[in-house]
Amino acid sequence: MSEISINHDEVDIVIGALQLDLTSFMEEWRSVFSQFHLIIVQDPDLKGKLEIPAGFNFDLYTKSDIDGVVGLSSNAISFSGYSCRYFGYLMSHKKYIIAIDDDCVPAKDSAGNFVDAVAQHITNLSTPATPFFFNTLYDPFCKGADFVRGYPFSLRSGVDCGLSCGLWLNLADLDAPTQALKPELRNTRYVDAVLTVPLRTMMPTSGINIAFNRELVGPALLPAFRLAKEGNLRWETVEDIWTGMCVKVVCDHLRLGVKSGLPYVWRKERGNAIESLKKEWEGVKLMEDVVPFFQSLRLSTSVATAEDCVSEIAAVVKQKLAPANPVFARAAENMLEWVKLWKRVRTQ
Repeated sequence: MSEISINHDEVDIVIGALQLDLTSFMEEWRSVFSQFHLIIVQDPDLKGKLEIPAGFNFDLYTKSDIDGVVGLSSNAISFSGYSCRYFGYLMSHKKYIIAIDDDCVPAKDSAGNFVDAVAQHITNLSTPATPFFFNTLYDPFCKGADFVRGYPFSLRSGVDCGLSCGLWLNLADLDAPTQALKPELRNTRYVDAVLTVPLRTMMPTSGINIAFNRELVGPALLPAFRLAKEGNLRWETVEDIWTGMCVKVVCDHLRLGVKSGLPYVWRKERGNAIESLKKEWEGVKLMEDVVPFFQSLRLSTSVATAEDCVSEIAAVVKQKLAPANPVFARAAENMLEWVKLWKRVRTQ
């Protein structure tokens, strides 16, 4: 595979700031972040002024900026906690958006080399995905790989990749019950692989380390599903998991790909699994209904854009899930409100 050329003007890096002092975080990433435009969104619940070192090209958005753009008519959509990253998605006009949380630092591969997460995400998004037939050598467009014997030549050109889901070392993305039972468990396995998630296969997605093609699937990355007692930290929310299944349905319908694997980041400690369990448990139970719903969901053949896909998903959620639990009714309303907001910002 040839080396991917990165057009820096096509990339925004979105950072949701949940801590006031970003100095250490930014310095860890300086060699990468200094090459790109950054969108930093301060958690609207975080009081005080952010500390950001010099030498970066960034736009900073605070609570007043969020209120000014969203307005009172959209107060059902929450940008609190890590959900503030979605406001960054809303404000970007670049082709590619990469999101990395402020408690993550660059990882090192198995040989001890620095991992450039941005370059790998752009590679994933710039090369075709292969969702319609699984390649046992994983991503055939990676260096040293190709299609295996028996792979149909008619499918080897692949399709555009809409979403790249990176992974992380140290703190694995376990749910609160698992982390509470295994408090010492850490992810130390660096797997040098990227794969396309097969068509109609759902997966849990995290906003910790992801990238997407805004022009193809931007409106499908949305803040919609919130629990009654939802908190702001990783074990206290299932919002990004709901979002991941929404965007996977959109990608499947529009014949786009989703990749998972490289790049890795290193995730630091944050949050308390025992306390978070009290907030997340409702979401753990709801997943037993949510996953089969998305697995069986099929959209109308006439739907041809990500915005319209989200609107139709919201309508089906309201019809089939909302009668059983008001949390789904609120999610459907937020999805429709988000589409309106996305369109309004795009036309301003």
